[in-house]
Amino acid sequence: MAIKRHPSLQEFSRDHHQALLLCWKIKEGFSRGISSERIKIYTNWFYKNHIIEHFKMEEKYMFPVLDSNHELIIRVMQEHKLLVDLFTKTTEIENSLKQLQTELKNHVRFEEQILFNEIQSKATKEELKRMEKYHKLEKFDDNLNDVFWK
Repeated sequence: MAIKRHPSLQEFSRDHHQALLLCWKIKEGFSRGISSERIKIYTNWFYKNHIIEHFKMEEKYMFPVLDSNHELIIRVMQEHKLLVDLFTKTTEIENSLKQLQTELKNHVRFEEQILFNEIQSKATKEELKRMEKYHKLEKFDDNLNDVFWK
């Protein structure tokens, strides 16, 4: 049973919503016959403008709540590495994007359903405040230069 998300973690969850929308956009793009190169332009933008900072914030402020040898942290760090590799891959673009769509969706679900609950249950008030302090509410500013998913 999921626990109610602490306000300090809610912005991270909002980021996850955008990541799931990215997965949908990739899938929708392919279903509409959009070239992998067009989709890759958008995913490159998303990676540069959202994923890099999101991963950095999680790794610096959330993950240290658990020990670095904790099985969930080991798993999530492996997933971050795989996702970075998929976002930055410049060959076999179509396959990479399709794998990215699957892996990112699974990653977000793992963080939301398992990892965040564990972190929230173990975090001190100070750790929660630090997470909230460094991840303030930011309106998602989408790149609408090529809305291939519409």
